[in-house]
Amino acid sequence: MTTTPGTQQHATTAERLWTYDAVRVRQSGAETQVRLTAEDIAEYAACAQNPDPRYTMPDPGTDAPRKMAMPTMALTYAPLLRDEIAEANGFVAQERSVTARRQTPFAKCEIRWYRPVYAGETLTGTRRVHEKYERRGSKFVTFRVSAFDEAGAVVASYDYTCIFEYSAGQRAVPEQAGEAALAPDTNAIPDPAQFLTWETARAGTPLPRTLAVGESTENILRKNAHRLAGQPSESNIHTDEEFARQNIFGGAVNAGPATMSYVDRFLGLNFPPEALYNGGALLMRAITPFRAGDVVTFSGEITGAGGNLYGQRKAQVRIRGVNQRDELVSLSDATVTFA
Repeated sequence: MTTTPGTQQHATTAERLWTYDAVRVRQSGAETQVRLTAEDIAEYAACAQNPDPRYTMPDPGTDAPRKMAMPTMALTYAPLLRDEIAEANGFVAQERSVTARRQTPFAKCEIRWYRPVYAGETLTGTRRVHEKYERRGSKFVTFRVSAFDEAGAVVASYDYTCIFEYSAGQRAVPEQAGEAALAPDTNAIPDPAQFLTWETARAGTPLPRTLAVGESTENILRKNAHRLAGQPSESNIHTDEEFARQNIFGGAVNAGPATMSYVDRFLGLNFPPEALYNGGALLMRAITPFRAGDVVTFSGEITGAGGNLYGQRKAQVRIRGVNQRDELVSLSDATVTFA
């Protein structure tokens, strides 16, 4: 069989690209180990634009409790590292190709938590291909990543879905950011008096607080640089405008995990962190790109409440993130638990 130089087939032969057809369920990458520090936790919170004192560094000389990580930090202390999964299986990730480079962007992610994680813990991350499927002309790959503590118990796991091949077409880049209905809530911190309780968690009840988050190029770069394991990615659709213009979003956008951290911050204004950490879950779907200059307002409501087989009281929450152009940026569903 011959191949024509410059074609996808030629590039795949030359580099053994990890295309959708080359992906196999159960392909895995190497384990990672991260010893989490209070500084790591504070930097993650800063990237999430979260001033909540539970996650920031204490003043010198103060007697502060052991620092707890934001729930969505699971995506950082046990990162996906799909480029390295490709390499471990003898392939070149499409993002690292020199002949047919393209992105495999975020589509959705679901995280499940089993207990809080604290500074000083050593966490082991595992990662593998969980499933692959086609829908409406696009091809998706879902990875399962799990984080374990030093005793071998799982503390969190997540399913992260990427678009490996997308149907024809590209999203238009807005010519103007548009006027924001609200200024970003840069200083919003939790007030336990405003937390929703089991007694008030009824279907149709709106969450007490909203949250407006502004994105910037500076913060996108800072988030990209905050890496606790794996090889750095200096050029991608979050940091390289020229490369980003060649991909599905038509320009640079923030990362899906960054938006998830903003949803995490929003939930933290309405529930204590234990609501997620004690058997909670969060599924976020990316709908419209979140670009530098955008302001997205998150709001939510209770969609259902009840118990489970373990006697826990749980509620389901729907969270919408809408930008200043009234576009739906993200749609999330969370399961929270009540003490």
